[in-house]
Amino acid sequence: MPAALASRYAGALVDVVTGPQSQVDPQAAVRELRAFEGVFASSQELRNALASPAVPPGRKRAVVARLAETLSLSRAVRNFLYVLIDHRRTHHLPEIVDTFEVLLDARLGIVRADVASARELSERQQTMLRDELSRVAGAPVRLRFSVNPELIGGVVARIGSTVYDGSVAGQLEALEKRLRTE
Repeated sequence: MPAALASRYAGALVDVVTGPQSQVDPQAAVRELRAFEGVFASSQELRNALASPAVPPGRKRAVVARLAETLSLSRAVRNFLYVLIDHRRTHHLPEIVDTFEVLLDARLGIVRADVASARELSERQQTMLRDELSRVAGAPVRLRFSVNPELIGGVVARIGSTVYDGSVAGQLEALEKRLRTE
């Protein structure tokens, strides 16, 4: 799916969940979409049924309505899924949900950061890192963690185009550059 198309659908949902008349918490909408996406990803039968032109839209809506009830989806999220059915876009759900989350964070003033560490970070370490990066960024930060053993130790955080390298590998590389110039 072209990014522009995913942005259009995701942006429309962001407008709905952040609008003055919204009765759904924006972060709850993310959780609901992720829950539905999990069911969608785990069931080839569901994906086939929602993508098949042989299955009438009314039947697709009925399936989604049952799942929405089981997953306790808000009316806004359920209706959004109906729009995807009506426009035959359900197979693009993962891209749309990812884009929705990015656009929602931007609307709410949440900065996104990617953090790589040499090993898995504890909850305490993650919280401390989130607090420090929020202070540096001047805004709340949503962190996405990954593990990269090549860092040897420490972390590398990227916020937009700015990289904060606190890794042992990065420090060794900087030391090597200094030694070469002396």
